[in-house]
Amino acid sequence: MRFFMEKLLLIGINTRSMLNSALKLDYELYSTSYFSTSDTPQIENQKIILEEHNDESSGIFEDHFSSSNILEISRDYIDETDYIIPISGISPSEFSKKDQKKILGTKDVSKIENKFQFYKEIKDEFKTPETFFINDVDEAIEISKNNPKSKYILKPLKGSGGYNIKLLNNEAEFQLNDSEKYILQEYVDGINLSSSVLGSKDTKKTIMNSRLLTENDFEKNNSYIYIGNILPLTNESILTKVKDIDKINREMIETSQNIAHKFDLIGSVGVDYILNENGLYVIEVNPRIQGTFECVEKSLQINMLDAHIKSCLNIDIPIPKAKYYSYKKIIYSPCRNKYSKIDLDNIYDLPHIGTITEKSEPLLTIIDKDTDFKKLCEKIDYSSQVVSEKTRRYPREML
Repeated sequence: MRFFMEKLLLIGINTRSMLNSALKLDYELYSTSYFSTSDTPQIENQKIILEEHNDESSGIFEDHFSSSNILEISRDYIDETDYIIPISGISPSEFSKKDQKKILGTKDVSKIENKFQFYKEIKDEFKTPETFFINDVDEAIEISKNNPKSKYILKPLKGSGGYNIKLLNNEAEFQLNDSEKYILQEYVDGINLSSSVLGSKDTKKTIMNSRLLTENDFEKNNSYIYIGNILPLTNESILTKVKDIDKINREMIETSQNIAHKFDLIGSVGVDYILNENGLYVIEVNPRIQGTFECVEKSLQINMLDAHIKSCLNIDIPIPKAKYYSYKKIIYSPCRNKYSKIDLDNIYDLPHIGTITEKSEPLLTIIDKDTDFKKLCEKIDYSSQVVSEKTRRYPREML
């Protein structure tokens, strides 16, 4: 029996890791991506928005990225292919009803991507931070003043990756973007965790729990931008002392599966949490293939794209136990930098040599695995140090 599609489109911000997995399967591949990393596999049917050139800046991602632009230039691919897998940056809701039928994954994300709607759906069943929909800064300040014992953060109503999340201290510190809608959410201080779930029509199963990493974990700067994961979740990888890691894992497994059933999540999806002394708080659901994709592949030694597709087709697949620890760390450029070759075998998402990465933009990703957690951390730390030493400020006057 044949369980694959003739033509498959991968579409999103960065399709590198998906392409590497897809090339091991028997599909005619199409890809549209915003980023053009030098290690992205080259295929015949491929479109890349960001053109990188020697001595030219790659610009600011948030200023230039547009999901509607990716969809527009992909129109012929969308029409031609049999199936579509949207990844980070593209929502199934942006496709027409006709094209949504081609999507492998959760199609109805309306009650998930809208964070206030998601809160209303889960607040009576799961522990989750109190959340308000707000119209302006004054409303946020008023709510905060009426609850002096609580701290709050501002989040875009829609969005992912931890971007544009602000800790509410006082009204002078920030302004809201008039083009966006926001929520005000009770600030829960704790450990960021995440579950990877495989959902099919018949079953939902948590296949991996991980320690989710943000900039604040390293810099203590109140920046909640996603920078990676460590998995599986153990007493070592959680990076802090906890009473009962087995109990935490069991609760995450059960809660993630319950949420997957509630929203009928299909394919590879993620559930994010914060853990503190008061318990496990559900924060959000990522109804698509997550940033843990490559780490899960390395740990379980399976092809996660194949697992995602088969789950979408309601084919049950065996999931092995973790064989390795795996660690992913995104490096954001500490300064305006002209990229030169770095001789490491565990770095990915590499800029083209000679191109310029602006300060605070993603520079590259370190990903590795090891059976020994301490050795894994040493490898990641070593590579981080090498990348830091190779990153030199490139001032504008040198252009």
